[in-house]
Amino acid sequence: MAATYLEVVSIPVSDQDRAKAFYMDVLGFELRADQAMGEQMRWVQLAPPGGPASITLVTWFPTMPPGSLKGLVLATEDIHATYAELAARGLRWNGEVEEAFWGTFATFDDPDGNGWVVAQSRSGGGA
Repeated sequence: MAATYLEVVSIPVSDQDRAKAFYMDVLGFELRADQAMGEQMRWVQLAPPGGPASITLVTWFPTMPPGSLKGLVLATEDIHATYAELAARGLRWNGEVEEAFWGTFATFDDPDGNGWVVAQSRSGGGA
């Protein structure tokens, strides 16, 4: 049996409630789960609307301090519209939309400093 797709990526955060609000209110992610995992842990899972892969906001991995994850890529079909929409929701971009040989992109950090890329490929679809 072979793995067929990426299902969940753990995002190290310092405050799950603050991170949950950011991913839902600013990025527009959908809540998939928010439940206790024992007495002192919580499983908070979110995903881009309609996307098969999701993220979970984790606080319990000592080797993954908050803000240590970099280079996660979100695909978009229209980088300029996405850039404007997310800025209107309060996202602070790290700079303007940039051109590369493979497409266009812009970057941002979540409240803990985890680094994200929003990208549009040259073919017009997502990254």
